[in-house]
Amino acid sequence: MKFESPLERYLFDKYILDVCIATLKQGGVTSKLDTYQFLLPIDAWAIPKYPDQTVILPPSADLRAAITSFVIRNELYLRMPDYWLGTWIEPDTHNCYLDITSLCFCLDDAVQEARALSRRAQRKIVALYDFKRGQAIYL
Repeated sequence: MKFESPLERYLFDKYILDVCIATLKQGGVTSKLDTYQFLLPIDAWAIPKYPDQTVILPPSADLRAAITSFVIRNELYLRMPDYWLGTWIEPDTHNCYLDITSLCFCLDDAVQEARALSRRAQRKIVALYDFKRGQAIYL
C-alpha cells in the first residue's frame, strides 16, 4: 500500500487496530477498506467472495499482522464497491477467518451463491453471516 502522508498511514494503522478489537470483542466484523466504515446490523448475509483466498488463523496468531498482510495482499479487491473485509472467529475452534466478503440481501440467494462458490473453490464455505441477527448460518 502506498500512503501519501503520515496521517494516511496513521488512519490505516488505526483502522487495522479497530478491526482487531472489534473482531475479538464481537467475534467478527465487516468493514470497508476505502472508507474504514464498519457495517451496521442490516438485513443482509455475508458471503466469502473468493473462498480460496480466505485465510484461517489459529487462536495464537498475531491478528494485527495477519489482517495487515491480508489487506495489503487483497487491496484491489477490498477497494471494489461491493466488497468488504470480513473477519469471523469460529466459536468451536476459535480460528479466525479473514475474507473478501460480498453482501446478499436474500437468504435463499446467499445460500445458493455460497454453494455454487463452494463447488468451484478448493476451500468450502462453512457459513454465512447474518448481520441482522449477528450470527453464523452454517451450510
